[in-house]
Amino acid sequence: QVQFVESGGGLVQPGGSLTLSCTVSEFISSSELYAMGWYRQTPEKQHELVAVIYSLGPIIYADSVKGRFTISRGNTNNTVILQMHDLKAEDTAVYCCYFRQSRVDTWGQGRLVTVSS
Repeated sequence: QVQFVESGGGLVQPGGSLTLSCTVSEFISSSELYAMGWYRQTPEKQHELVAVIYSLGPIIYADSVKGRFTISRGNTNNTVILQMHDLKAEDTAVYCCYFRQSRVDTWGQGRLVTVSS
């Protein structure tokens, strides 16, 4: 069973910045196909994709975060970092780390991000 270590998030004022980090317990070789990233959940939208990075290189962002959020790999393949800038009230959500390996999707428990003045 995949284990997630998620960190970051919290309360920030509109226009502020936050960083989320996620490390999964699985060993990922450099030749393995996988995907990692972040989804977010609100009462109105369930499991909305925020940003996902694929082992072959493509990165996908939700239109609503393009130009404001940046996803990147950490020092190892099993870590991803999401830098969030110019945060808006509508970014308030629980952000869940996402990991896909061997065609199996799994999510972490999530970190709360609250954007409010």
